[in-house]
Amino acid sequence: MISPNANTAVTNTAPRKTGLALTVVTTVFFMWGFVTVLNDILVPHLKALFELNYTQTMLIQFTFFSAYFLMSIPSSRILARMGYQKSIVLGLVVMGVGALLFYPAAANKSYALFLGALWVLASGMTLLQVSANPYVAQLGAPEKASSRLNLAQAFNSLGTAIGPYLGGLLILSATAATADVRTVQMPYIGIALTLFLLAFGVSRFHLPSLPDIEEGHGVLSGDSIWQHRHLLLGAVGIFVYVGAEVSIGSFLVNYFTQPDIGGLTERAAAGYVSFYWGGAMVGRFVGSAVMRAISPGKVLGGAAIIASALVWTSVATTGSIAMGSIIAVGLFNSVMFPTIFTLGTAQLGPLTGKGSSLMIMAIVGGAILPVLQGKLADSIGIHTAFVMPALCYLYIMYYGFIGSKVIASPASRARG
Repeated sequence: MISPNANTAVTNTAPRKTGLALTVVTTVFFMWGFVTVLNDILVPHLKALFELNYTQTMLIQFTFFSAYFLMSIPSSRILARMGYQKSIVLGLVVMGVGALLFYPAAANKSYALFLGALWVLASGMTLLQVSANPYVAQLGAPEKASSRLNLAQAFNSLGTAIGPYLGGLLILSATAATADVRTVQMPYIGIALTLFLLAFGVSRFHLPSLPDIEEGHGVLSGDSIWQHRHLLLGAVGIFVYVGAEVSIGSFLVNYFTQPDIGGLTERAAAGYVSFYWGGAMVGRFVGSAVMRAISPGKVLGGAAIIASALVWTSVATTGSIAMGSIIAVGLFNSVMFPTIFTLGTAQLGPLTGKGSSLMIMAIVGGAILPVLQGKLADSIGIHTAFVMPALCYLYIMYYGFIGSKVIASPASRARG
């Protein structure tokens, strides 16, 4: 449970300073969204270069998102030792190092080195996620946490909307036959320099401290994250949501090149992927406003119902209807991650850091489920394989309407 003095640090912080802090951290959200979505461009690029099947290609996403599972606990320990601001800075630096490693990977034309660079990049991003998400959620009134995080994540989605378009122009060749591994070198050098500059900028800004959610401040005796049902169910929600979102995004370029779907070139298809992620950006701005009037759980459940229906529509149709319906899923994906995260970490108080670590660890769904969809695509076809994310959204519907309700932990009931 949150202590009676929760959010004291924020209350005593001038609104202007809090607003500036939110603005600074929001730039971090934009950058990691931009970098993450470039994986959707790397998937078809490396598939053509190394002549991979769909299952092998999904090792890109498996490597990237497995870092979330393996590095979440170390990240929570770094957060407990260094605090939120220094953890954000370190995360940006590690991401920059990972981006630099793309240069030797391309120079040596090594798929293994590409995967290694992605893993380092994702390790830095894990630390960012563990620290930045709960920081934004707690930087103000608790009842507006979902709205606030949706707003910050909207700028994350701005990065994901821009990324596929620029990535398609800079990385993807006009045809698979002319694909060149070296086209990734300069874009990722530019990304590395931007990350280092952003890390320096964040380090020079004084972010308000949030002592009431830092580990060791008022934890109830015998209390642990494993006693909070809404957190555990929320972690499952993050697992299936990220798995569904990444599975759809990773296959869109190849999906739109299918003769019965769009018949597009890879470069043209990459432009349409921007609409998918752009929908997520628009939806988060809208969702941030809607959640000021409607409870986050209801918004989440409703969005999940519509997202599932849209995927089923794409599976059952062809041509422009199949393309349009799968692109529209992005609009309803929009509110899911920030809302599941804030609902899952609600009322954890000093356990917020550990709860955040568990939620971010569940992002490993982005490693596992796309590989499963890759196997389905190899066996039953890329079109029908989309039934998997359609099923994932049904669990998110349950979590929004039922599973997200906070039930006091045994330790809290014993104290109260």
